[in-house]
Amino acid sequence: MQDFKHKLAVITGGASGVGRSLAFALGREGGRVLIADVDQAALTQTQADLSAAGIDAHSSFCDVSSADSVKALAIKAFDELGGAQLVFANAGIGAGEGGAMWEYAEQDWQWAFNVNVWGVINSINAFMPRLMAQQQEAHMVITGSGNGAFMVLPDSPIYTATKASVQAITEALYYQTSAAQDLVKVNALFPGPYVVDTGLFNSDRVRPAELDKGDANDSGIKSVDDMREMMEQFGMELKTTHPDEVAQTALQGLRNEQFWISPMNEDTEAKIKLRMESIFNRTNPVAPSLG
Repeated sequence: MQDFKHKLAVITGGASGVGRSLAFALGREGGRVLIADVDQAALTQTQADLSAAGIDAHSSFCDVSSADSVKALAIKAFDELGGAQLVFANAGIGAGEGGAMWEYAEQDWQWAFNVNVWGVINSINAFMPRLMAQQQEAHMVITGSGNGAFMVLPDSPIYTATKASVQAITEALYYQTSAAQDLVKVNALFPGPYVVDTGLFNSDRVRPAELDKGDANDSGIKSVDDMREMMEQFGMELKTTHPDEVAQTALQGLRNEQFWISPMNEDTEAKIKLRMESIFNRTNPVAPSLG
């Protein structure tokens, strides 16, 4: 897709982080945006900011863990706004797990899978039939993570497990649409090449009350700054990527018709290669570090 002008982009998790940056990037290219989020206050503010920038912006509350909520979003996009050409299944949370995984609260597992995995499934079910029925060029862009898709970070196994599932789903969807030679393309977006400075670490702000973890173990990391301070204590430097850079990378990946929209730094590539060598050579794996 070379031209985003007048195209409607639906963006879940669109009120903050990468989703917000995608909305501004597409709007500046002349696109229309429908941002969706479970954080109503942030959603209202982001729509106001987009409109103030002269962007044709719409918003809708959406809980991606609810199939009905995502279907309502699709109805708004197609029945009220005339159809979508871009769908970014971008919403995601971090459960904040910490310590030994056999001591995690079941609520952490449930919440993360509800949002990160079922959110993608619900988005596919709600949007793919409508996208394909249009019989025009369109993209389903699914936000993944190298943590899960490419390697396993031992300190966040819940998040890792959800993103491993997301990547399997995304690749299978790509193979199926490719085999059907459909006009709808599938893209896997991996924010990077470093840790992206978003509100992912503070996901508890939107945690459902019924999935409160109580006194269960928590990582204690509520922001990128918290992670940076922790790593500095071990003599490591945390490099970060701004969400605006991720958005520009995403748009260029769409222009280049790339499935893998996955910028990487040399350290990440080395860790992935080490994991692949372990698999091919049947050697015992070595846990990758974040730094």
